[in-house]
Parts: sequence; structure tokens; C-alpha cells
Amino acid sequence: MSRITYIINARGNVSKNQLVILDGNKETFQSYQSIIAVKDGATVTLDPMFWDYSATTLKFLKLFLGVTYTKAEIQAKIDSGDYKTINLN
Repeated sequence: MSRITYIINARGNVSKNQLVILDGNKETFQSYQSIIAVKDGATVTLDPMFWDYSATTLKFLKLFLGVTYTKAEIQAKIDSGDYKTINLN
């Protein structure tokens, strides 16, 4: 059974268009109508078209991942294979 929660922003407010879908061990981050990322255990998969769509998307992606990486550091994780990319939409 899936459960949907909203991401809480840095000010402690609910971000109505930033969702986390929980399904077993898998967590999916959706921003508006686009799937941005999936965490399945230790595996992180990002959508190559949307993970850095905007500064706001990137800000909420970092909250979802629980990291403070810069955009360049996330790109380095992709380049090294630490983060996977696949079309999620």
C-alpha cells in the first residue's frame, strides 16, 4: 500500500506541490506532475530531464535526499555512478 506525504520546507511549512510517495522500501519524490527521484534502499535514481529543472526543484530534491550537495556535486555523483539516471516520466 502506498502512502503520500508532503515535503516540509526549511521554514517548517508543508510544500503542497512537493510530494513523497512511500511504497515499501521505495520512496519517490514528485514535484508538481513530474517524478524527480526515486530512493530504493541505498540506490538513488534521478530523472535526467527534471532533477535540476529549477532552483526550487533542486532545493526540494536535496531535502528529499537529505543532502547539502551543490548542483555540481550531484552531477559528480551522477557521473561517478553513485546516482543512477533514467527517464521516470
